[in-house]
Amino acid sequence: MKSTTQKSKYTNESFVPVKSITNGMIILDNNEKVSGIKIMPRNIFIADYDTQNAIINNLKNVYNMIDYEFWIIAADRPVDINVFLSQLTLLFNSTQDQVKRKLIMEDINKANMFMSNNIVDTEYFLLFKEKNNEVIQKRIRNLINSFASAGLNTHQVTNDDLRVILDNFLNGGQTTTFGTVIA
Repeated sequence: MKSTTQKSKYTNESFVPVKSITNGMIILDNNEKVSGIKIMPRNIFIADYDTQNAIINNLKNVYNMIDYEFWIIAADRPVDINVFLSQLTLLFNSTQDQVKRKLIMEDINKANMFMSNNIVDTEYFLLFKEKNNEVIQKRIRNLINSFASAGLNTHQVTNDDLRVILDNFLNGGQTTTFGTVIA
């Protein structure tokens, strides 16, 4: 029987092979790197039927040209509109016109509703794993150009993007913000 005072040699961190996140890459314990692109969402269903089909066919071509293992990830990122809400409050306080104040207050109420309902943006990523930095940069350039030809804007993932992805998988989308406890 194990003593209750004996600490387990396994921690949550020991199961996650992440050494660091730097330069838009997750560095794994085995020195492989995970990187990729962030794909900006586009609502193709507001386009005409021929444009929709062209975009879909171009995307098929993009995915078919990729000759390495990759992951498509959809990650929710909390929307922070605190700055916008503060600006609305300042505007409300500085406006004397009652009609404008009513309109601003409606916007403030709508913003508060968004904040209380935990509204999120869904972001899309294509990630891959590779050790060689030159291969990583070449793949990223090719992906950005290929998605541009399909009508979608992309850019290399940032450190912040990668942290959001890890938070989504490891913490159920909750950002860990541990602080010092003062007694």
